[in-house]
Amino acid sequence: MNSLGHKASSVFPVDKLVEEGSNVTICYISRSHQNNVSCYLDGVRMHVEQLDPNVSAFHVNNVAFVRETGTNIFCEMDPKDDAGTVLFVSKVLEEPKDFSCETQDFKTLHCTWDPGSDTSLVRKQPYQSYTLFESFSGEKRLCEHKNWCDWQIAQDSQEMYNFTLVAENYLRKRSVNILFNLTHRVRPMTPKVFFKNISATNATMTWRVHSTGNHRTLLCQIELHGEGKVIQHNASIKVNGEYLLSELEPDTQYMARVHCGDANHFWKWSEWSGENFTTLEAAPSEAPDVWRDVKSELGNRTVTLFWKPLSKSHANGKIRFYNVIVENLDKPSELEPVPIPAPANHTKLALDQCSYRIHVTANNSVGTSPASVIVISGDPGNQVEEERVNVTADGFSLSWKPQSGDVTGYVVEWCDRPQDGSCDLQWENLGPNTTSTVISSDAFRPGVRYNFRIYGISTKRIAYLLEQKTGYSQELAPLVNPQVVMSNLTSHSFTLSWKDYPTETQRSFIRGYHVYLKPKEGQCHPGFEKAALSDNSVCCKYKIDKPEQKTFVVENLQPESIYEFFVTPFTSVGEGPLDAFTKVTTPDEHSHLLIRIILPTVFCVVLIMIVCYLNSQWMKEKCYPDIPDPYKSSVLSLIKSKENPHLTIMSVKDCIPDAIEVINKPEGSKIQFSGTRNSLTETEITKPAYLYLLPAEKNYSGPGPCICFENFTYNQAASNSGSCGHVPVPPTAPSQRGLLTSLENLLKALEKNYMNSQGEIPAGETTLNYVSQLASPMSGDKDSLPTDPPVPALCSEYKMQMAIPLGLASPPLSENSSVSSVTLLDQGDHHH
Repeated sequence: MNSLGHKASSVFPVDKLVEEGSNVTICYISRSHQNNVSCYLDGVRMHVEQLDPNVSAFHVNNVAFVRETGTNIFCEMDPKDDAGTVLFVSKVLEEPKDFSCETQDFKTLHCTWDPGSDTSLVRKQPYQSYTLFESFSGEKRLCEHKNWCDWQIAQDSQEMYNFTLVAENYLRKRSVNILFNLTHRVRPMTPKVFFKNISATNATMTWRVHSTGNHRTLLCQIELHGEGKVIQHNASIKVNGEYLLSELEPDTQYMARVHCGDANHFWKWSEWSGENFTTLEAAPSEAPDVWRDVKSELGNRTVTLFWKPLSKSHANGKIRFYNVIVENLDKPSELEPVPIPAPANHTKLALDQCSYRIHVTANNSVGTSPASVIVISGDPGNQVEEERVNVTADGFSLSWKPQSGDVTGYVVEWCDRPQDGSCDLQWENLGPNTTSTVISSDAFRPGVRYNFRIYGISTKRIAYLLEQKTGYSQELAPLVNPQVVMSNLTSHSFTLSWKDYPTETQRSFIRGYHVYLKPKEGQCHPGFEKAALSDNSVCCKYKIDKPEQKTFVVENLQPESIYEFFVTPFTSVGEGPLDAFTKVTTPDEHSHLLIRIILPTVFCVVLIMIVCYLNSQWMKEKCYPDIPDPYKSSVLSLIKSKENPHLTIMSVKDCIPDAIEVINKPEGSKIQFSGTRNSLTETEITKPAYLYLLPAEKNYSGPGPCICFENFTYNQAASNSGSCGHVPVPPTAPSQRGLLTSLENLLKALEKNYMNSQGEIPAGETTLNYVSQLASPMSGDKDSLPTDPPVPALCSEYKMQMAIPLGLASPPLSENSSVSSVTLLDQGDHHH
């Protein structure tokens, strides 16, 4: 109780220090009598034993190390009566391990050891020290470090040493002892490394080791690191070392290092010492691996050359460019190389149908590689059928038949990414005795069709196609169904047809098609079988085992019934997606008969209408043809060009059938003839030419006779006399003697005049010129017309005309003549 002092309670021992694993008893003392005392060790409640009314205790066996700051202990009886302390637990001091001493220069011994666990605590600061004691010399040295200590070698050439290492703290002491010969504990110093005479394949490595006394012999080990490999060499030296590193790769970075040990009494290797160096470049050692892709179009060929980059071991340096030489085998010419800068791996050539030999070489800063030669033949080559390729877990397994004759090797060609549109051509060269291979690539994707071509390479370096194979690394079910067209719908059947898939969109080999049909009556037709779809619906299914079949006829249907169908392809891994069904309704059984009757009837009616229309045009031309257009007459154009370009033709509606104007054109004369009201004198005309149109009878008072005459300008045949018009005449007329010739002579004269009109008319011969069928009194010359002429009645219809020669005309009538005037015009006057 006296130890409490002025305190009400306390915990003992106070700040006790013990080793890990010790047993400890903790006491709680209070001035008042204790009741329900609680004690905690680092938060864990302990079992408390009450020794008397004022003292309680608890025991801790095999106490553990918790932390360097100690373990907290706390006891209380009530909130006003509590106390605590700190128990410091340190780790047990261990015996030093791996105690050894060595020298590098015979001046200092360097001793090292493993101290084990540290027993130092932060608050208690327990002192843990190491002391080195040598028994032969009796010297002692307190080490400053916990794991190493240096010892100065005596100058009296002491060879044997007996060291004792003592480890000590406030709780215990431990020691360890070694005995050794100084010459057996020599570790050489770290060498200094240099390189010289570096070439493409060799380098000389030199190194120097500082003196270890008496020029001892050293065993050195050399390591060469490069290209992922390590090569070791051994060498024996005194002070300086040298070693030739040979068979190196050009343009390659290496790391060489060396360490040494005592050759007589080996103790330890020295530290590694090394340097990096790079060999020089050399000319490429192998020809590039070259392949080609040939495409023909419009008689020309586009050849794309591909080559693979040389491996580092073959490039022997950085490839700067590739030389491409194209040699025409059919037309020898001077060869010029075309450089292709690296890192390009292809080029395009435009060639004709000749044969070409192409050389490709790789070049670096030192030299040129051997040439790779490939021949593009003018022969387009043979075509082979495509076969399916076997697929294994390792890839596409290809095999082909061995070729007889001189074959230098085979090439297998394929595209890595055909679905992207960019081929990324790949190829593999194989030896002449190889007839199979397995193609694998990380670029292969499921559901993509890959095509492989196998070529043989002849001794002339010509590639010829042997086999074509196609396959999938993994087949997938189709994503789309074909576009189906329904046709030939009848009351009992209809036809389904669809087009083939493009091979690029197929995700597997199509083995056939399934035709699904939902009949109204729910019964499957012959050839169909019931099937359950993925949506749990039931329908009828027909299986087409031939993938090339693209049509199917659904038969045995009921008229006026509703059916639903859809078509999907099936493969080895499943069929296409379940699409919406297409509905179709069959027509009435007799509807097709009506169509067969109505269509021919409509066709016959249309045909009859066409025939009638064509016949109406023919009848119009024969019975009432269109009035010819005088402006379109070739003869009229001839008249215009020879006589007067201003000749005009009067309109028919302005004409009255009373007279024919006959033109006579004697040289240098202009003659005008008047009718009954204006007479001509003999001095004005010497031989007038005129023609009267008179009625057949003298006392005829009815309509005048029909006057028929032909106009050869239009090359028309005269019509029947019954169709002519009528010309009114006065009741009296002068004598008709000598006026008209007989009809026979008239026709002969007309024929002669017509024949002359087809050729040249001789000079001085009197010619005929038709002026007008119907000469109107108002359209003539103002001096040759009567002031008040009679107006005859018009003919009933338009008639054909005849031109009458002037020579057949009778002499002029007397002034008492009652016919209309006939006017003779010279060239340049208008026709009336």
